Amino acid sequence: MTATNINQAVLSQSEIEISTPNIINYFRTINQEKFSDTAALFADNGVLLAPFEQPITGRKAIALYLQQEASGMQLLPLRETVTTDDTEAQQIIIKGKVKTALFSVNVAWHFSLDRQQQITTVKIKLLASPQELLGLQRAKTENN
Repeated sequence: MTATNINQAVLSQSEIEISTPNIINYFRTINQEKFSDTAALFADNGVLLAPFEQPITGRKAIALYLQQEASGMQLLPLRETVTTDDTEAQQIIIKGKVKTALFSVNVAWHFSLDRQQQITTVKIKLLASPQELLGLQRAKTENN
């Protein structure tokens, strides 16, 4: 499947062209609930920085966390920004939405990639008002 076809299949509800295959696959595998495949996109010591959580480090821990927390979520990326730093590491920010049965929230995913294009870090930032964030925290607490 070509990158364009992957983009179309993954992002059918979005109008974004994501330039990096591992980031395309990040969204695709989470939306398909293939969390082990998502974790495999990370470097061995990759880190997921999720809202309201301690850092989740390593592929096994990331897969377990996603299995517990991301089931039923639909990630809808909408806009991409790419930069490269002095070490040639890529920084990619994707803004979009996360939808669940209970809520929809604007999100920014901050990806760092190594030279092999493996994900070293994903920091997920909720782009919501303090009241919306408090409601999300309550919904999470009530569902656990």
